[in-house]
Amino acid sequence: MTAPRPADAPSEDLSRLAALHGVATSYSPSPDRTVAASATAVTLTLAALGVDASTPGAVRAALAAREREQAARLLPPTVVGWGGSPPAALAALPEGSRLRIDTEQGETLASAEQLPPGVHRLTATAPDGRTADAHLIVAPPRLPTPTGRSYGLLVQLYSLLSRRSWGMGDLGDLAELAGWAGRSLGAGFVQVNPLHAAVPGAPTDPSPYRPSSRRFPDPVHLRIEDVPETAYAEDPERLRALLERSGRLRAAVLEKGALIDRDAVWELKREALELLHAVPLGPGRRAAYCDFLAEQGQALEDHATWCALAEVHGSDWHRWPTGLRDPRSADTTRARNGLMDRVDFWSRLAWLTDTQLTAAQRAGREAGMPVGIVHDLAVGVHPGGADAWAQQEYFAAGMSVGAPPDAFNARGQDWGLPPWRPDRLAESGYAPFRELLRALFRYAGALRIDHVMGLFRLWWVPQGHPPTEGTYVRYDAEAMLAVLVLEASRAGALVIGEDLGTVEPGVREALRERGVLGTSVLWFERDWEGDGRPLPPESWRADCLATATTHDLPSTAARLTGEHVELRDSLGLLTRPLETERAEAAADTAEWLSLLSELGLLHGTGGGTDTSSEEAEIQAVHRFLLRTPARMVGVWLPDGVGDRRPQNLPGTWDQYPNWRLPIADAQGRPVTLEDLAASPRLHALMEVLRDAGT
Repeated sequence: MTAPRPADAPSEDLSRLAALHGVATSYSPSPDRTVAASATAVTLTLAALGVDASTPGAVRAALAAREREQAARLLPPTVVGWGGSPPAALAALPEGSRLRIDTEQGETLASAEQLPPGVHRLTATAPDGRTADAHLIVAPPRLPTPTGRSYGLLVQLYSLLSRRSWGMGDLGDLAELAGWAGRSLGAGFVQVNPLHAAVPGAPTDPSPYRPSSRRFPDPVHLRIEDVPETAYAEDPERLRALLERSGRLRAAVLEKGALIDRDAVWELKREALELLHAVPLGPGRRAAYCDFLAEQGQALEDHATWCALAEVHGSDWHRWPTGLRDPRSADTTRARNGLMDRVDFWSRLAWLTDTQLTAAQRAGREAGMPVGIVHDLAVGVHPGGADAWAQQEYFAAGMSVGAPPDAFNARGQDWGLPPWRPDRLAESGYAPFRELLRALFRYAGALRIDHVMGLFRLWWVPQGHPPTEGTYVRYDAEAMLAVLVLEASRAGALVIGEDLGTVEPGVREALRERGVLGTSVLWFERDWEGDGRPLPPESWRADCLATATTHDLPSTAARLTGEHVELRDSLGLLTRPLETERAEAAADTAEWLSLLSELGLLHGTGGGTDTSSEEAEIQAVHRFLLRTPARMVGVWLPDGVGDRRPQNLPGTWDQYPNWRLPIADAQGRPVTLEDLAASPRLHALMEVLRDAGT
């Protein structure tokens, strides 16, 4: 079924122009329904790509120019080859064309046969004398399939407080968790939330999915005591005072029911780090820091410069003095020179954080984990933050990423994240994407990519317009995947794509072909093309991370009891009567429990209490996951102690304490890392996985 065309539907010429630039003029929220985009959305999206389509005459001129350009072009700006085979794009060259390939390894080749992996420079010369230069990305055909099955823990790091952390979980806690889980639980990985640098300034947005920079991590996660310079601070009394204040912050969360206060934690850590910055580095440490500066180059200088300028002018670069809005301007150079000590401070923090992230990964691997830490890549960055300032030529001005209206959200979604321009990415050989991945793979055994469908297309929403007035923009998925596979293979890392929800046909197949694992969540796995009943374990896909829940969903205990419905009702989030929602949730749970029972997976815990019954059901859910062929099985760490509360409740802002809750037990009492390590309930759940011989 095709919906009625909007009054300002794109003309035929505008539709052709849009198609040539990868801009969609319609989308399908369901297989049987197509919705046309408005001409306004298409015109504004083209404008963000540098194409004037404001009048019929401008459309005709732009269309003619684009068609001439494509007819004359020998090669696209980026060409992809897989496994050493000649790139398919070369078949379109005129017969007799000559090639020159300057490889990343420093060789010069005249043939595209058996190319080494890497990002090379390709020059083609046609018989008529025309030449073309292109970036040539050569990647292995696919990432290796994980050997054997692994199971592991999923946790939001800030929520994992130990008796040593400063009011929120930190990288010392992550290293301890990885070491303990690997050695004592036989876990193969620990997956955490994005640890990207947040936008500074109080109150900080607590969401880890709207960072200032995805390229550099956030120093709020540092374990201060693990910084070697702590032992040589000139004012140890001041450090001790900060440690005492951090103890009060921690106690407020663990003993008095306070929420995690990221801003208060950062205030203390920043003061401590200022003291440590005054400590001269020893020769070995200085050499290591200089190596880091050289490796990170311009990207780190830009990031640290933005941080230094934000201290003076605020955290939205759009409001800075005009000359400072350009990272390459003379004004910015002068300002950087005048703030060199602050630029060094922020550069040093990036190095320290990178060092502790690397130590956490090393702790996991030394504990026997085949994967180690699974890091999370957010789908975008804050428009006023460091990445958007430093790389603004790669972002589409006046646009935001979101989602179109669907059965679950009639208004659509606007995530407030500027999208990358696909044309500029291609012209650069995908340099920003390559550098981003390379940075994350420094300390990741695997990378989870949030909204992995964004490698193929993203919903662009023009600024000032509702999400309903957006449209899809297509990316070169082959090139994006080639970069991803190349960088992951260089790092020896796995990739997990978050492919939940509505997924364009062919996307999951393309990801699987390249060795990218998907994400399967128990409650969503039903036979949607058949009777709609829970999908039996043997029908699940193998190439996935299988879990019972995620940070955006109810905990397993809350789902089993139906408490998630009551929570949403108390916050006014239900769109249907409470009884209807209760009945539907109860029927859904009953179907799953019936299947678990039929499969003989429900074993009593011997107590006979409601808690033990619930514990048995949570164990049964994970026994079910082990019956599937999934290559990775994840346990949401709060499920191990019966936590009732979601870490994030979509659709809320200040009505619910998103991203600020510590892990808690079934009674809502915060649970420390030390308590987790001694928890009989968590150990019993993990024994379920260990006993399965995974």
